[in-house]
Amino acid sequence: MRVVIAEDNVLLSSGLELLLAAKGCEVVAVVPDAESFLDAVAEHRPDIAIVDVRLPPSFRDEGIHAALRARREHGALPILVLSQYVEREYAGELLSDGRGGIGYLLKDRIGRVAEFIDALHRVAAGGTAMDPEVVAQLLARRTGDPLDTLTPRERESLALMAQGHDNATIAERMRISDNAVHKHIGNIFAKLGLAPDDSGHRRVQAVLTYLNGTPGHL
Repeated sequence: MRVVIAEDNVLLSSGLELLLAAKGCEVVAVVPDAESFLDAVAEHRPDIAIVDVRLPPSFRDEGIHAALRARREHGALPILVLSQYVEREYAGELLSDGRGGIGYLLKDRIGRVAEFIDALHRVAAGGTAMDPEVVAQLLARRTGDPLDTLTPRERESLALMAQGHDNATIAERMRISDNAVHKHIGNIFAKLGLAPDDSGHRRVQAVLTYLNGTPGHL
């Protein structure tokens, strides 16, 4: 897997480069700002890019806008965004195009190496990896709608599904059977009015689109 990293913190970018190399990834470029990132993507055509939300010169939203531009210009390039805090509007911008290959993780998640590498591979394969804190805030924001009809176990299943986990992983984390997961997800889709034949990455994107406040078919 070929990776471009856009991160201005030298210690973090160096650590990521070493970690990814140890896991068999090829880091083809490490850049400190948005313009260099766009140039590196155009030159190397990586399999995935890891991008900090806040990059020089203003340290506001250069990273997220560069990521969105790279996706527009390079065939929905898989992007794993890193952020110090949960910033819902940026998560929403990433989800707005309704396509897979998107991840949004808090930087402290990198310390959980297995989770981080799993998220990286999932996003590179066209899936979704949303930080549990982002999903929790999206869930909390939606009130007074069909989410209120979900049972506690259905809400737990929904949160794990929105993070990008498949049925087997959801079953393992909730300590229930695959059949029980299938039943919970069927109930969730029925209550939220989502198409029952959505599966895989499209299923996750449908759920995230709903949570982001823009329900509709993908």
